[in-house]
Amino acid sequence: MAENIKDKKTPCHVAIIMDGNGRWAQQRGLERPEGHIAGVEAVRRVLKAAVAEGVKYLTLYTFSTENWGRPKEEVDAIMELFCKSVVAETPELKAQGVRARIMGDRSALSEKVNHYIDRIENETAEGERITLIFAMNYSSRHELTETMKVLAQKVAEGSLRAEEIDAATISANLYSCDYPDPDLIIRTGGEYRLSNFLMWQAAYSELFFTPTLWPDFDHDSLKEALEAYSGRNRRFGLVEAK
Repeated sequence: MAENIKDKKTPCHVAIIMDGNGRWAQQRGLERPEGHIAGVEAVRRVLKAAVAEGVKYLTLYTFSTENWGRPKEEVDAIMELFCKSVVAETPELKAQGVRARIMGDRSALSEKVNHYIDRIENETAEGERITLIFAMNYSSRHELTETMKVLAQKVAEGSLRAEEIDAATISANLYSCDYPDPDLIIRTGGEYRLSNFLMWQAAYSELFFTPTLWPDFDHDSLKEALEAYSGRNRRFGLVEAK
């Protein structure tokens, strides 16, 4: 009988770069927004799979600060899809015990999008089974730049001394300060890079790359990544104990 992944070490926090929606659509002769719609169904599948496998935090790279450079029609479609998904998915998220959170710079998002962000966060606030984090208008360089500004302001005000700044201080002022660093980062779509995603937090994350396009990613795909993770030896810069 096949060994159950839950019998092995399961990552507490899995983060996913959901790549390939546009290519998935183009391969089928569809418009790119159709790929994003298919991607929402993949989110549903993978969230249920993550819950079943015992993952406690699931972060999804939903929209980067660089994505504003895409065609306006595609950006508008992504934002509208997010708002509609909040309405459609929130009842099921609550039923599954999911707490939804948004990580990123909300200031550039529209009033409408921010309204739905508040809605999904408030209505799922009691969820305790898994925390689902959408990285939205997020990039690591922007996050770190804003963090440096916050720390510089504290130093200028006298509430923080420069020599007191260490790795823990920086981590405590990131968008992700309420969550553990990701144990496993998965990228779909066949590319081999982090694309400005959780670069500080990923210092000791295990990485898994798959050619599977995001709309085709499912429970079996997640289990493959978790199986690979379970075989990794995480030393965090130390020498393996003998």
